[in-house]
Amino acid sequence: MEFETALVSKARLIDQALDECLPPELAPPGVIHQAMRYSVLSGGKRLRPALVLGAAEAVGGRAENVILAACGIELIHCYSLIHDDLPAMDNDDFRRGRPTNHKVFGEAIAILAGDALLTLGFELLARAGMAAASPAAGLRALVEVAQAAGTEGMVGGQVLDITSQEVGVGAELVEQIHRRKTGALFVASVRTGAILSGASEEQLAALDDYGRAVGLAFQIADDILDVVGEASKLGKPVGGDAQKRKLTYPGVFGLPAARERAKAAAAEAVAALRKFGPEADFLRGAAQFVINREF
Repeated sequence: MEFETALVSKARLIDQALDECLPPELAPPGVIHQAMRYSVLSGGKRLRPALVLGAAEAVGGRAENVILAACGIELIHCYSLIHDDLPAMDNDDFRRGRPTNHKVFGEAIAILAGDALLTLGFELLARAGMAAASPAAGLRALVEVAQAAGTEGMVGGQVLDITSQEVGVGAELVEQIHRRKTGALFVASVRTGAILSGASEEQLAALDDYGRAVGLAFQIADDILDVVGEASKLGKPVGGDAQKRKLTYPGVFGLPAARERAKAAAAEAVAALRKFGPEADFLRGAAQFVINREF
């Protein structure tokens, strides 16, 4: 409960900042700004941007100094959700308990809303870097997020996710998909908060290990919830992965093994923080939180 209270507190700060960073919904052309705000302000636990703040605190920084970067990463995440939901991708009708963006605004506006969020996300990251004590650190963080969002990360993971349905390969590829499509942005989140806060290379190496492990644990938990979760709690139908013949941990290894792998990944994340003190407790709590979501 202590972690969840802290997460809610961080999410409140992030939501306020997001509202201020997004264009007003009536600013012309109004429909694109309405579509952007519809997806970004539709709820969600704000875990990725909260990790930006938590990582900053873990290395002695202040959350308020990286809030702009946290918002940038959340906008990039939201762009990916809009595009993933499109008929040409996952063809999902619901997200966070509401109709997906393209169901409300049409496919063309949904694509443009995603493009606009991606662009604005990098603008916010650039502004955060310009305001950082070290311009070089700001540029480094910007490059790392770009790599995490591109073919080395999210885009590459989505490509593998789509093509793997055709080739039918198994266990080795499923982890590669998860590490790119989901894990890369988790790594970028913690590294961004730390880089902008003056982290040492030793601290960054530990946070790199943490981000990879917690991102993997998160995605395995998502796979499990798609099998055993409740649609009313998830905000979207369950069973979609099996219907689309996606490679998932439960599908490849079975539910018991998937649960054990998720727990092991969470433990790896916590172990990566062994040289940090209580200032990293939020990150430790996040590692347990991601695997305790209704399973």
